[in-house]
Amino acid sequence: MAASSHTSVVVAGRRQECTPASAQARFDQQQTKILAHAAEVFCEKGYEGASMRDLSRASGMSLSGLYHYFESKEKLLYLIQKHTFSTIMENLLARLEAVGGPEERICTFILNHLEYFLAHKQAMKVLAHEDDVLRNALGAEVAALKREYYRILVGLLDDLKRFRKADFSSRVAALSLFGMMNWIYTWYQPGVDAEAAQLARHMGDLFLHGICAAAGTGKNLRRKTARKAVALKEK
Repeated sequence: MAASSHTSVVVAGRRQECTPASAQARFDQQQTKILAHAAEVFCEKGYEGASMRDLSRASGMSLSGLYHYFESKEKLLYLIQKHTFSTIMENLLARLEAVGGPEERICTFILNHLEYFLAHKQAMKVLAHEDDVLRNALGAEVAALKREYYRILVGLLDDLKRFRKADFSSRVAALSLFGMMNWIYTWYQPGVDAEAAQLARHMGDLFLHGICAAAGTGKNLRRKTARKAVALKEK
């Protein structure tokens, strides 16, 4: 006879079935809660300053219970970063399917980024401050996710350049935009600063109009400089 694919447990005096799927769902839910607590601890104490005992206290779990879900502090940091970038890219790609124009697609990128990070400010600080901690295979996997996210933005900027017939460095523009977005946790104040949607519009206007104007201004300045040089030679 084949082995059963489920087990039963007794809860509040009643026997309940426990299938592999439901057990995995509970495991994943508990793991997500622990990751949230870990982000808070890493945010407060830094990765090097935090211990597994600190993480155990913050999550309300025993140390042995914590090790059941995560074998090391490094694995916790890895999963915080992996979960962040996987989630934000999954949300972004779904949103981009409904957006057409290059400017609107960049604004969608900004909104998606800000919405996630304003809702997960502790994780955002951890990503900014513990960017190069992970090593070996774990670090390589997270680095690959980051490169893919960066390439998505560079592709959107390349589309904008072709559409506007503009001349700017997509690399510099992408890294500048990340710098603008990633450091908002250092100054953002709920109730004082705008919410994510309005803030994304402000940043989008500043970023898009800035790089396009800079491209045009640079060309005009080069033309004026060239004309002055010719005029001086003719004198």
